[in-house]
Amino acid sequence: MHAVMSRRLKCAVAALSLSVLAGCSWFTPKDPRFEPAPLTEYPAGVSASMAWSVNIGSGGGSGFVPVVVGDSVYAATPNGNVVKASLSGGGMQWRADAGVDLSAGVGSDGITTAVAGPDGTVVAFDDQGQEKWRAQASSEVFVPPVVGAGVVVVRSSDYRIQAFDAATGDRLWSVQRPGPALALKTNMQMLIIEGVVISGLPNGRLIVISAQDGAVQWEGTVSTPRGATDLERINDVVGAPQTQGSLLCGASYQGRIVCFDIAQGGIPVWEQAFSTTTGIASDSRQVYGAAGRDTVYAFSLTDGGEQWRQDALRNRRLSGPAVVGSAVAFGDYDGYVHFLSSSDGRLLGRLQVGGGAVVSPLVSTPRGVLVQTGNGSLVLVGVN
Repeated sequence: MHAVMSRRLKCAVAALSLSVLAGCSWFTPKDPRFEPAPLTEYPAGVSASMAWSVNIGSGGGSGFVPVVVGDSVYAATPNGNVVKASLSGGGMQWRADAGVDLSAGVGSDGITTAVAGPDGTVVAFDDQGQEKWRAQASSEVFVPPVVGAGVVVVRSSDYRIQAFDAATGDRLWSVQRPGPALALKTNMQMLIIEGVVISGLPNGRLIVISAQDGAVQWEGTVSTPRGATDLERINDVVGAPQTQGSLLCGASYQGRIVCFDIAQGGIPVWEQAFSTTTGIASDSRQVYGAAGRDTVYAFSLTDGGEQWRQDALRNRRLSGPAVVGSAVAFGDYDGYVHFLSSSDGRLLGRLQVGGGAVVSPLVSTPRGVLVQTGNGSLVLVGVN
């Protein structure tokens, strides 16, 4: 009995770290339903190549997402490295050592760059790579900080969103919402836009907070918990909230995609049943995301109607997506970046960037797609 309980606990922990129960006996690796789809040949629709690659440290993870400000890229790795590099050529502009292991990073507005550690330490650097200040969040931080409007904002594992003065590190405000018994450790990101902080929450909600004083301006429900067990009731809002015009869209695990019209007081415009562990991307026409066993979907931004689906990448453990021109890109478990047509979902091209599984969300830039690899490299993939 003890062995059975221990084994069940291991499976539950695997679910929370998004191993998706792959090691549990009822999902055996030999079951073809869960085997990664093989790579196939198809007519190339784009030409993808590595514009540059630079090693920035050691390791990676869902809490590490490069940030682009102008022609500069800011990035960090779990071993404490923080860097600024040129987007156009990959040249290193500065490299700093946070002095602690990191669990999330980076956030930057091009003036202040912030990272965070598993003990809640928040470290900020100026734009010459010199340390500005250190502060303490209320608990461990696994979501990348976000910087803007004069504040550094972190979301800690006790479900608090906390703001620190970007110049001094003084704590300015804290907002907390009740959290579920279990939550995911996966790709989650916050935004600062026009003086407000936008964040998803583990309770299936989106929240909009004034960056200046922490006043909650709006909350909206993406999904509500269902099921009899704590595992079944997990419905975190994951990935980065998407803004297109007056629309604010979010997606959840075991839940939905919902787009709200902020200009109309945040009323829901449309919703679609959907479950994602990595989040969504969008352009002016559609919302894109990988669901279930990595089937990729596109939904109309206007009414949520399904535009296409593509299952050729099923079970390849796709990363968070990025939209680049007329393509949507995903990384996978084997170090490939795949490009799909945004108009009909057909496969356009792929490139192996190496470095193990691509876990960090891809980042769209004017020069191509930024990929932070599992071994601590930063790669710009150009697309023609």
